[in-house]
Amino acid sequence: MTSDGGRTAGEAAVQPAVELAVAALESLAQEALSRPVRSGNAFEETLARLLQLIRLGIVAPGEALAPERELAARFEVSRDTVREAIRSLADAGYLESRRGRYGGTFVCDPLPSGPPAPGEPGPSLTADELDDILTLRAVLEVGAARAAASRALTAAERESLNARLVELRAAAPADYRRLDSRLHLTLAELSGSPSLVSLVAENRMVVNGLLDRIPLIAPNIAHSDEQHGQIVWAVLVGDADRAAALMAEHLEGSESLLRAFLS
Repeated sequence: MTSDGGRTAGEAAVQPAVELAVAALESLAQEALSRPVRSGNAFEETLARLLQLIRLGIVAPGEALAPERELAARFEVSRDTVREAIRSLADAGYLESRRGRYGGTFVCDPLPSGPPAPGEPGPSLTADELDDILTLRAVLEVGAARAAASRALTAAERESLNARLVELRAAAPADYRRLDSRLHLTLAELSGSPSLVSLVAENRMVVNGLLDRIPLIAPNIAHSDEQHGQIVWAVLVGDADRAAALMAEHLEGSESLLRAFLS
């Protein structure tokens, strides 16, 4: 016997649990970037954290931020600080407030293009600074791919990873960087280490600032999509060495482009 949509009754019963597990996995990156603010510049760091959530696609265009009181509790700052950071991002075109029963603070769609975000490199970048950024990226993301492939993944984790790959392959050019970031962050999430997710996210913000300076090149995007598929396959079959090697090769490709355009 099948239920609506052609699924068996057993599949229909399991599906809500799988969806909840996927949601729990996807919240790991948000939790990692919502750690307490510990610097003396509470407003600046709160704004930077919110911008990370937005520009990395963890809270996608059209989606709502958590309530102010919840963000204040996560960041361990006052609600006034959160409110001021939200107001500043609204003025910059990243957020909008909606009233009514389903109101709240929502990420603007489309997002604005503008100057580098806090933590992103400025227009003048030395060779040593570029080396530092790309070396850290390789260490973090190759390690994340190896760690993800070394774990016994649940059905929900596999579904989440496949969903990120599918949406990236279908991405419009304007969405490509954001969805590319989400796939790489999902691989970090699958490592099971919130600390690693946080480090990958921070580095990815910097790398995206560099990638935004170079054009999207169609053959490169096609090649990247092929590599993404191979990396995901290696993670799903549990081949840690292969996943790490494929990720290293993938990062070397974008590194070559960055050095060619920015050096």
